Amino acid sequence: MTPLQLAPMDFITDFIEQNVSAQLFVSVHVLLIMLHVILLSVAYLVMAERKFSAYIQDRLGPNRVGFDFGLPFLKFLSTKGALKGCLGLGQPLADGIKFLLKEDYTPGRVDKVLFTLAPVFIIIPALIGFAVIPWGGFWDLGDIPTPLGTIEGGRVLVAGADVNIGIVYLLAVASLGVYGVTLGGWASNSKYSFLGGLRATAQMISYEIPLGLSLMAALLIIGSVIPTRIIDYQVEHGWLVLAQPLAAVLFFIAILAEANRAPFDNAEAEQELVGGYHTEYSSMRFALYFLAEYAHMVTSASFLVLLFFGGYHLPLGFLGEDHLLSPTATGFLAVLAKTGVFFGKVLFVNFVQIVIRWTVPRIRYDQVMMLGWQSLIPISLAVVVMTSIMVYFGMTPADTATWGLPTAFTWFPMFAANMVLLVGVMLFQTTLPRSTINRQIRMYGSRFHPVEGEMVNTAPTDPVALEDRPVQGTAPVAG
Repeated sequence: MTPLQLAPMDFITDFIEQNVSAQLFVSVHVLLIMLHVILLSVAYLVMAERKFSAYIQDRLGPNRVGFDFGLPFLKFLSTKGALKGCLGLGQPLADGIKFLLKEDYTPGRVDKVLFTLAPVFIIIPALIGFAVIPWGGFWDLGDIPTPLGTIEGGRVLVAGADVNIGIVYLLAVASLGVYGVTLGGWASNSKYSFLGGLRATAQMISYEIPLGLSLMAALLIIGSVIPTRIIDYQVEHGWLVLAQPLAAVLFFIAILAEANRAPFDNAEAEQELVGGYHTEYSSMRFALYFLAEYAHMVTSASFLVLLFFGGYHLPLGFLGEDHLLSPTATGFLAVLAKTGVFFGKVLFVNFVQIVIRWTVPRIRYDQVMMLGWQSLIPISLAVVVMTSIMVYFGMTPADTATWGLPTAFTWFPMFAANMVLLVGVMLFQTTLPRSTINRQIRMYGSRFHPVEGEMVNTAPTDPVALEDRPVQGTAPVAG
């Protein structure tokens, strides 16, 4: 029958049964679910960072706002224990409401169109990069009955898109984030924003090179850009962080710089640029910049886990070959378990990024560029050359598996090559001329170069400053 001869409902049913596959059905649901999971994770990553920084600085951090927001008629949403007060779990929602209600101010003489579009250009790449991440592996799905027709089941990939160029897609999307920063800095008509945009542009372009080279070193061993095959390789031959530790470290440093995270947050350095590229932004347009940083953290951490930490895999060989995290497990419980493991690894990487921000001080912008061009790029090139040589001589984990080595140690030849390269780089570095830009100038009579025969004492001498009991003071305490 032709479409004109069918009743409207029959035409819709026929169209769904012929054109809507089980993969499309699952992909749409994965996109919707993971988008909201990531947005919720971003909100609570902000709170987690505030709590981590408070712990490191011996403070309390957010600990007052519950889900009742202090309003009497919302007390039923909160208990007298954890949700009201001590954990402050309502703080992210309160911050979101604050951003929504604040005045959205547009300064005069800005490019209003680009000023508005710039936050959109940075948040969209951060929220679409996860589409090719295979969160739960494969799922054997039965037929799906719907009110408008039955969708034929089959084996589907639990990902937003089942494409063979997943890694290429991730790289392409990640490179688009710089446009939002650059346009925001330029369109703001502010010298601070403009300088922040220039810094971010130069930094992202510079650190995309070691990121791409370290990725290339990993793909040379795996031999595929398909995300599922990358995980399958690591399931069979061990996580790639064991065979390529240098590439993993280079990749991690590069994603920190790509996300403008400390110690590479020079594009928004408060001490120099007020706020950098988002100085002139307020309300939700500023919130989009703020959320994009954390969304980039989640996406880049997913990329790192996929490449070097086995994705959803855990070394549970003692449970046999058909446990829930095995690639051969394709049931619904296996999908949930794999997704939980994958996302748990991502959150762990995010917490490492947070701790680094509050542990390592920000480095100067010239040092950021010198680190990229004079250290990371040459080392990543050396890693690619070393990996190419090992692949040529058949010493990758897949090749050494035929040598009779235990499966748990097939990565050892590549690991040894990485260590030899690291020692070689450290020895070569000692032969390079040292920069004299920041060399300390001898100032005669200063604390570092005192006059001959004099002793410089910089310790405090006041009795109060030497007292370990500031409450009791210097007065003697009885007993």
